Amino acid sequence: MKSGGLGEISWSLPGALAEAGVDARILVPAYAPLHRAFPAAEPVATFPAPGGTLAPARLLQARAGNGVSLLLLECEQYYRREGTAYLDANGNDFGDNHLRFGLLSRVAALLGSGESPLAWRPDILHCNDWPCGLAPAHLHFMGGAKAASVMSIHNLAFQGIYPADTLGALGLPPESFAMDGVEFWGKLSFMKAGLHYAGRITTVSPRYAEEIQTEAYGYGFAGLLRWRQEALTGILNGIDTKAWNPATDPYLPRRYEFAHMKGKEACKAALRERFGLNAEFSMPLLGAVCRITQQKGIDLLLDIGDEIAQIPSQLVVLGTGDRGLEAALAGLAQRHPGQFSVRIGFDDALAHLVEAGADIFLMPSRFEPCGLNQMYSLRYGTPPLVRNTGGLADTVVDCDAASLAAGSANGFVFEEATSQALLDGIRRAAVAWRDKPLWHRLQRNGMALDFSWSRAADAYKDVYAGLAAGAAKKKAAAGARSAAASRERRKRPGGS
Repeated sequence: MKSGGLGEISWSLPGALAEAGVDARILVPAYAPLHRAFPAAEPVATFPAPGGTLAPARLLQARAGNGVSLLLLECEQYYRREGTAYLDANGNDFGDNHLRFGLLSRVAALLGSGESPLAWRPDILHCNDWPCGLAPAHLHFMGGAKAASVMSIHNLAFQGIYPADTLGALGLPPESFAMDGVEFWGKLSFMKAGLHYAGRITTVSPRYAEEIQTEAYGYGFAGLLRWRQEALTGILNGIDTKAWNPATDPYLPRRYEFAHMKGKEACKAALRERFGLNAEFSMPLLGAVCRITQQKGIDLLLDIGDEIAQIPSQLVVLGTGDRGLEAALAGLAQRHPGQFSVRIGFDDALAHLVEAGADIFLMPSRFEPCGLNQMYSLRYGTPPLVRNTGGLADTVVDCDAASLAAGSANGFVFEEATSQALLDGIRRAAVAWRDKPLWHRLQRNGMALDFSWSRAADAYKDVYAGLAAGAAKKKAAAGARSAAASRERRKRPGGS
């Protein structure tokens, strides 16, 4: 049940934190695949489910493959369904997503409060994106000792917005429905709740933390985020460097590393064969693995498809998304058989082969909070071509005279979200590909970078430590006020 960068961080960051000495646990709904994967998970608590008619939810405990304790929130009616975490088999939002993720938020807050049924109590509740955005709001309205909270934004475009009358079913008090609360243009927003009530806010790249404070990228929250900018930090995601390593990748027909790059040529040959491309031509092979949407710039690619063919270049695309864009890509491939090929769907093994076999990886995103594929590409010696936005700007250094002299050039960057800017970038990359000494420098620079989660874990530890220190100061101040009030009462006649 993986969903892009959110799935990556939910799995990999806790493992890296555990290696760094943090007692991290993962709370996740017991989706059907997870329920099947952990049949021996032990029940440790029960909770009433929102809506009033469902059987109580259960909390199950298991051990994840990365060594971290896994807390599975089991509610068969909500989570054991066909489809993705959010969508049914037809690609439509589940109509009760507010209740499904309202339950997740409520249980997360309970586990971080004095009402928790577990002996283990967290100091920090780290919430990822809108599905658990109500958790900081629940914590705010709970009394007694409770965890501090962090809200991580993976994609601000997804906000979890529902009618105002869902407030009661979600267990929030009426006073929370205010401008300084969960209300957003007359509706309830899970994302707004997290951004307003969390102690700290993080994004998945430094550049994205800056971008979302502007009207162009803030999706209605720019003012709130500017108001909370002192609590806002951008931390670049990592990647699983064990799963994504060309020297050990089990999905590749031949493995390689920078000192021995022959294996990459074998991967290119295998990729051409898998996608039915002509193998006899010496031309750069462009690759893309992504959601087929306008956000990812697929429409820009379609506008210049015929020009790309004339460079000449080959192109493979793997992904799924907008049906109209999928059909247009298929039509482009039909016009250029043997040169362009598209696979609709997702195949993890094939995604690894595209990363290894392509010469140039395309990510012309209109916005990209972090992006992972450009980091995979750099690690696989496949210089990426990206738009200058979000995490792409934080990871890819444009190839020019200055960056080559500095030894930092590792790819190609274009500015404007236009098809012409993308085409100019592809032409520039194709020229560089023909200069083999230059190309090897780009590959070396990219493959030498460290995108491990240990780097990100250290940054999150700093955020957690700051929150914990702030909580300790508040507790000490509250204790001092209580002691002072007690002394004052004892001074009064008849005081005790």
